Amino acid sequence: MKARIAASQVARFCDLLTNRQNVADYEGSRNGLQHKGGRPVRKVGAAVDAGAHVFAEAARRGIDFLIVHHGMYWRPVSPEGPVRALRKAALKKADLSLYSSHLPLDAHPLIGNNALIAQDLGLKIVDWFVDYEGLPIACICPGIARSTLRKRLKTSYPKTYKGIEFGSAHPKKIAILSGSGRSALDHLKAEGCDTLITGELREEHFNEAQEQGWNLYPCGHYATETWGVKALATAVALEFGVKWEFISTGNPL
Repeated sequence: MKARIAASQVARFCDLLTNRQNVADYEGSRNGLQHKGGRPVRKVGAAVDAGAHVFAEAARRGIDFLIVHHGMYWRPVSPEGPVRALRKAALKKADLSLYSSHLPLDAHPLIGNNALIAQDLGLKIVDWFVDYEGLPIACICPGIARSTLRKRLKTSYPKTYKGIEFGSAHPKKIAILSGSGRSALDHLKAEGCDTLITGELREEHFNEAQEQGWNLYPCGHYATETWGVKALATAVALEFGVKWEFISTGNPL
């Protein structure tokens, strides 16, 4: 008979693998075990965002321990009180354990979003930049032809790919920052880089790309941050001998 696996055991494994306790993060991230359910862990789930519909779907699929990138406490949400109450009620009803990992999963050199985006695109990481509290969270890879990069991105992000191409046709370096990538823009010139793969940007960055001579590829905040939670769930499944499943919401943003 298989030993009962406690949520606290799985959380400790995730903490160690992601180096959670040594990684500072944004207010509201609250990385780690955000809620402990009442059931032993027989099945693990992964999703990008915590939310009432995701919790209900996880329960429907028999998931006991859910790993997310964006946890329960991000701000702002509107209206904050009712949204918080809705999510807490849905989580309690689902009786799930909820584990969140934000920057620890963006910056991780093996199972992080940026590392896995690079791997998926056939790029090798040679450096890291964009420090947050001493942690470099974005990576840099040697360049490839822009036409080749465009083709690979369209294959990996067929529904969310966007290309803003005012940089070189043969970039020397390619920067990668999943999710919201505008924090990388101020650092590109210093890194000798004119090409950035990210999740989302602001409207005014199109004009800046024209003026600065950048290639910008915002391929979807959600889409670029599915990698890390899947990798962490895979690691948990292998460590504890349980099944895992990804819950896709189809978020186009």
